[in-house]
Amino acid sequence: MKSKNEQSFKYVFGPVPSRRLGRSLGISPIPRKTCNFTCIYCQLGRTTNFTNTRVDFYPPEDIVEEVQKALLITKEIDYITIVGDGEPTLYAGLGTLINSLKKQTSFPIAVITNGALLYREDVRHDLLNADTILPTLDAPTENLFRIINRPHKDLDLKNMIQGMKQFREKYKGQLWVEVMLVKGKNDAPKILRKIKGIIDSIGFDKVFINVPIRPPAESWVKIPDPEVLLEAQEILSAESISLYETSEVTSINKTATPEQNILEIAQRHPLRKDQIFSLLETLPKNDVENLLLRMEEEGKIKSVTYNNRRFFIVPQR
Repeated sequence: MKSKNEQSFKYVFGPVPSRRLGRSLGISPIPRKTCNFTCIYCQLGRTTNFTNTRVDFYPPEDIVEEVQKALLITKEIDYITIVGDGEPTLYAGLGTLINSLKKQTSFPIAVITNGALLYREDVRHDLLNADTILPTLDAPTENLFRIINRPHKDLDLKNMIQGMKQFREKYKGQLWVEVMLVKGKNDAPKILRKIKGIIDSIGFDKVFINVPIRPPAESWVKIPDPEVLLEAQEILSAESISLYETSEVTSINKTATPEQNILEIAQRHPLRKDQIFSLLETLPKNDVENLLLRMEEEGKIKSVTYNNRRFFIVPQR
């Protein structure tokens, strides 16, 4: 039996540095790689549970209890972020979870979503009490939508955009949009101007440009050239988070082994070696190097080189 100070965490992770939200305490309310997209740039790899059905995967009260335990360990966070290892709006208990967190914590609640299910009234209702919603819009046409985001067959871009507009009409919080740019796919000025037209028609509070800085699902995915990113930023009237990187990574799970800490973060967020050194800052670097070597040999992690940088990820089973 665990003592009061020996807490394990199934749903809550971090805090992790967020390029939009500061220090973010993450919540994953869905099983790993459960999504209705299988984006070419996804840092978690290809979707393994490809579904468009909302399910009560876990009891909301269990997730809230974990958040409360986490907040006893650290209050140095800016947001509680519901993000998932896929698409969090597939969690049917999302509305209950958000409302419970609002009642029992004082931190702002953010939800990072692909936005695809905003055409559903129940999803829009579930999200109304969150402080910040961050959907994605990577394509202005159905054809490009299917090339980049590779959505479930029951989804289409027209319904997704209409859902965002309907949500904007009632939602009183901050609605921020992210555009993930992939070289040669959606970074041409003509395409960007079309995306800008859609963004303006919805009325987002902020627009962010991002690029795939971590190993993507498809190895041929590349980051656009710097001058292209500058032009995109101007066309979209956007804030660029494409070059933001940090070494700081921490964990609330103070009783976990170094191996468990690596696995808990790496399965949701590919880690560079400098980030692992930060995560395990109390250990000598040689010990960390030996741990990474052993975990690779045992197949628990694997290293991937992307954009001339080495990352450690948890292999898909």
